[in-house]
Amino acid sequence: MIINGPGISYTEPDIGSEFVPELPENPRPSIVALCKHCTNRLLGKDELLPYEYWSFAEAATDEQADMLVKLKMRQPYTLEAAVKATGIPAEKLEPMLDEVSYVGLLEYNWENPQHEKQWVLPMLVPGSAEFLNMRWSQLEEHPVFAKFFEQASKGPLSRATPLVPPGGAGIGMHVIPVERAIEHENQSISIEHIKHWLDKYDGKYAASACSCRMSRQRMGEGCGDDFNDWCIAVGDMADYVVETNRGHYITREEALDIFQRAEDNGFVHQITNIDGENKIFAICNCNVNVCYALRTSQLFNTPNLSRSAYVAHTDPANCVACGRCVEVCPAGAVKLGQKLCQKSTGEVPEYPRQELPDAVKWGPEKWSPNYRNKNRIETYDTGTAPCKTACPAHVAVQGYLKLAAQGRFTEALALIKRENPLPAVCGRICNRRCEDACTRGRVDEAIAIDEVKKFIAQLDLDAETRYIPPQVRPKVEGDFEEKIAIIGAGPAGLTCAFYLAEKGYKPVVFEKGERPGGMLTYGIPAYKLPKDVVQAEVDVIEAMGAEFRYGVEVGRDVTLAELREQGFKAFYVAIGCQGGRLAGVPGEDAEGVTVAVDFLREVATEQLARGAASAVSGKVVVVGGGNVAIDVARTAARLGAESVEMLCLESRDIMPASSEEVAEAEADGVRLSCGWGPKEVLAQDGHVTGIVFKRCTRVFDEDGRFAPEYDEDDTIELSCDQVVMSIGQSIVWGDLLEGSAVELGRGAGAVADPKTYQTAEPDIFVGGDVYTGPKFAIDAIAAGHEAAVSIHRFVRGGTLTIGRNQRSYVALDRDDVDFGSYDTTARQEPAIDHDREKAEPFGEYVRTFTADQVMAETARCLGCGASVVDPNKCIGCGLCTTKCDFDAIHLFREKPECSTMVKYEKKVPSLLKYAAKRQVKIMFGGKGK
Repeated sequence: MIINGPGISYTEPDIGSEFVPELPENPRPSIVALCKHCTNRLLGKDELLPYEYWSFAEAATDEQADMLVKLKMRQPYTLEAAVKATGIPAEKLEPMLDEVSYVGLLEYNWENPQHEKQWVLPMLVPGSAEFLNMRWSQLEEHPVFAKFFEQASKGPLSRATPLVPPGGAGIGMHVIPVERAIEHENQSISIEHIKHWLDKYDGKYAASACSCRMSRQRMGEGCGDDFNDWCIAVGDMADYVVETNRGHYITREEALDIFQRAEDNGFVHQITNIDGENKIFAICNCNVNVCYALRTSQLFNTPNLSRSAYVAHTDPANCVACGRCVEVCPAGAVKLGQKLCQKSTGEVPEYPRQELPDAVKWGPEKWSPNYRNKNRIETYDTGTAPCKTACPAHVAVQGYLKLAAQGRFTEALALIKRENPLPAVCGRICNRRCEDACTRGRVDEAIAIDEVKKFIAQLDLDAETRYIPPQVRPKVEGDFEEKIAIIGAGPAGLTCAFYLAEKGYKPVVFEKGERPGGMLTYGIPAYKLPKDVVQAEVDVIEAMGAEFRYGVEVGRDVTLAELREQGFKAFYVAIGCQGGRLAGVPGEDAEGVTVAVDFLREVATEQLARGAASAVSGKVVVVGGGNVAIDVARTAARLGAESVEMLCLESRDIMPASSEEVAEAEADGVRLSCGWGPKEVLAQDGHVTGIVFKRCTRVFDEDGRFAPEYDEDDTIELSCDQVVMSIGQSIVWGDLLEGSAVELGRGAGAVADPKTYQTAEPDIFVGGDVYTGPKFAIDAIAAGHEAAVSIHRFVRGGTLTIGRNQRSYVALDRDDVDFGSYDTTARQEPAIDHDREKAEPFGEYVRTFTADQVMAETARCLGCGASVVDPNKCIGCGLCTTKCDFDAIHLFREKPECSTMVKYEKKVPSLLKYAAKRQVKIMFGGKGK
């Protein structure tokens, strides 16, 4: 069966086909014979495939090929036996055997009573196709080897996959669970434990490069992992990989450390499964985004090809839908759903299961060629907890509320920082979309989510208690050396720095201001967000390994070209919207007219420099109706302005500022008038004396676009000494992009891919307000996290898109929920320290929740989300159990037959026996359950 020939993709994209020339008109007979001899596919052995031909042609001379075809596959030969089989004298044959072993066409061991060296002609996979890919220099010189491995690990299985019984029938690799997930499982058997294999091959371990990671990277589909040392050869194979320059010896402790690093990264442990009972030659740590062994089950939707004897199940009573298990599951077997019953059915939704090939006809129409992306879909169509869904960063709200309820505050902070490295900031200034979406809001009032977050994040304000996440590097040894520049220390830049540092980079953040934070520091008044809160969050990022260079404007003090010369491999531009906008009305060039960002920046700069800002005298008029306008008006009032008037186009019910912010401004003495737009600024001797407004009759057109209309004859005139325009922000690029291919679009924002944030200049990525226009801090945080993913993959030479977390969440239908019983306590409110507010107008006067308030508030959570496992997709790796902080997901040994290890040579009887049973089920209409 050839699908999508001639490059042969088997429904997947035909990557690496450019490395495979067409077959020559006169192929080398010796190489043709070697191809036929070594091919281990069940069908089509006589078909000469270009990638096989050219790989053997580049790996072997005709003389070596003629020698190899005289050796039977997988039969060990001592030198004496090899001489007899080939007819080549020992003194000539031995160096030939060693040379092809070094290349990878042969392996060797000492598995005989005399412990005499013996050579083995391996199958293609696992075997020679894999060995050809275990040395990067060899792959660079012969990229066709990468295509050879990619196809040899797939094509031969295209027809056989649905016939494979549990246990794999001696084909491919076999998932072995995380040790601690089954260490107390009484029914487990020895071969299901990593420690069993370490004991069996005690003292004979070698760490070698991962051939799958190298192959994919050579073909442009790397996932960002460093490929070195992830595969652990055991026994004689350890000697082989060391002696052929494919790896190095390690101790048992070093092996255990590698396994732990693998689990931290979400890599699957797999053992070789072709040598029968109780014999392996390697334990691999596999990333499903590149792994060819895991692909055998995921591409063909045939989990028997890799699954362990275990199946994961969740306990809904304990599960809090934090999503950690979902993010790590390589098979897409776990997704987020709900635990509350639906009103319409009286039950929790019934979730679909993957169809299996055990009782139905199976072909390409059943395959999943896009499995690397499909397995990363987080949510069932019926939805999950709306709080996590609504948050742009998709913070595990339900999870950290539960941890806080249990008094596990440090763990709660760690969970928040999985998606948001600035929780102390967001606890004070977030626009709380999670609360807007909260299911509890359908009962009475939403959970005070941000107030709980603020309480948890207080730990970060004290150097003794702050949480500094450990590095989780997809690399065994050392940090990543690639230099990355982040331009702008606002929320997007800080977030990108945080997640790059967590991955093992040492990013350098260039900030033109003297302090970090961007608008967090220079645009948000200190009574809402104290400057030391921002600095505390930055101190954590600095402790993780990020470097900050202040007072440096890229484009003025140093150029992108100069930074490239210094070795920087990628740039994240997150400079925000630093400029304001004027209204375009007569007289606005008068002295005393300014824009909001400049007004707030000047106040903040003075406060940072000398602890207080200059008083504002006279009458102030603020033009605009957003939260920034509110900040300006309240700041002016608190700095002593005689009066502060705020006028906006919108009516009160549709003005951008939140009702809470408006109420606070009015409490500060700000007078708000809605439905007015500026017509003219009045001035005398060059200084503002007043401003004329005209009645706004319409703000948006029929299509919802901003298109204000006015009654030019209906006007009001206000006398004032200062006018602050807060009607929009602009991007101030300066010379930053000089000579760059970055394109600018609407509002002078950078044009970039909406998922990866990569611009037309491949090494430049953008994010935050400079890409989206003015938005909220949490939006910039979400963008910074995604940019870190892209930049990591870019500098490592990988694909920016394949296998990414999809971040596509669906909220459950809150109108179709049976709430059941729930805590009837009213929503907690933070205390307001009015005395401090009067004494220190720019001191933080909104108090943090007490511990008792946190306990009362978290008890109000309805706990509406839960993870749900599809047992048909689960491969029993146990990674989900390592990520759960709630004892909500465990492995159960439900498929003991999957631990049956069959020798490769006995695969056909195993396949036929299972195929017969399967055919009976198909004939009688059985269904895959």
